[in-house]
Amino acid sequence: MLGCAQTGTGKTAAFALPILHRLTHDGNPPHGRGRRIRVLVLSPTRELAAQIGESFQTYGYNTALRQTVIFGGVGQNPQTRAIKHGVDILVATPGRLIDLMNQGYIDLGSVETFVLDEADRMLDMGFLPDVRHIITKLPERRQTLLFAATMPETIERFAAAILHDPVRIRIAPVKETSELIEHSVFFVPQKQKTRLLANLLKTRTVTRALVFTRTKHGADRVARDLNRSGIRADAIHGNKSQGARERSLADFKSNRTHVLVATDVASRGIDVEGISHVLNYDLPHEPETYVHRTGRTGRAGAAGIAVSLCDIGERKHLKAIERLIRQTLLVNKDIPLGESHTHPAQPPSPKKHPHRKPSRRHLAGSFKR
Repeated sequence: MLGCAQTGTGKTAAFALPILHRLTHDGNPPHGRGRRIRVLVLSPTRELAAQIGESFQTYGYNTALRQTVIFGGVGQNPQTRAIKHGVDILVATPGRLIDLMNQGYIDLGSVETFVLDEADRMLDMGFLPDVRHIITKLPERRQTLLFAATMPETIERFAAAILHDPVRIRIAPVKETSELIEHSVFFVPQKQKTRLLANLLKTRTVTRALVFTRTKHGADRVARDLNRSGIRADAIHGNKSQGARERSLADFKSNRTHVLVATDVASRGIDVEGISHVLNYDLPHEPETYVHRTGRTGRAGAAGIAVSLCDIGERKHLKAIERLIRQTLLVNKDIPLGESHTHPAQPPSPKKHPHRKPSRRHLAGSFKR
């Protein structure tokens, strides 16, 4: 099966519930070490893997099934103990999975269902060679489910190579955005973005905000500057340890931190209810990423607000976004930066020197015009 749907449309439940039903249809699995890995779910990020594992645990609470999650950045001993004890469902990131396979802890020869979640992000993160290697260790006869928020041509080709006569399901195409989300943009120079962001977070009713930056360094800097402005913020990205990322996400979920600054890769595991605002500190280079970002708000029937800060050098990205979503973003002209910043993204006018005499070349050019 090939499924394409943007974030917040319930992809995890769409594959987890039928899998649980199938596994329990013939009764409970054998106890102890006799259990075999019957389901493998691959995820690009640790956060998303943990989120999928939590979903399986919640949905399968009253079943006798066992599931475990493995990913890098933490010690492997608890993970290997769980695998030795026997699991039915394994949720994994590619790197740690291959590592434990090479050590002889994991045998995928009994997998009946293989789920490749967020396949487009797998491609972006360079995991496709690892995924291809893992597939060679799976039984030829299996069910394969591939899910993605976007479906670029490279993913289409990859899907054609690993899927046999797939059923295609497409829900909420990426060119569409939720009608519950209010989209707007501020034109502001790059150097003024942090000041504008802090003022927006202070003056608007923000219950929980997710801020996107393009780089990990940028996420740390923005979070640090916001804290200096009196706004409780934290950053989450791939350079942080797993423990630090889990603490940041837990603080954000519990409202101890109201603002979380994230990169696109780390955000794939952020599934938090009640995000009132998504703020694009940096506009993404890929317009599809804008849809994925803003889909973090306006979920489950709630209204949401998406605000973008656009420097003059990012105008081309803004136009690409507007073409994709077939909507012109509302321009916020009331910028809380003072009189001199009414139109901050316009190119600066040539400097005038009232006390300097015009050169002959300048006068000649004026007469020619």
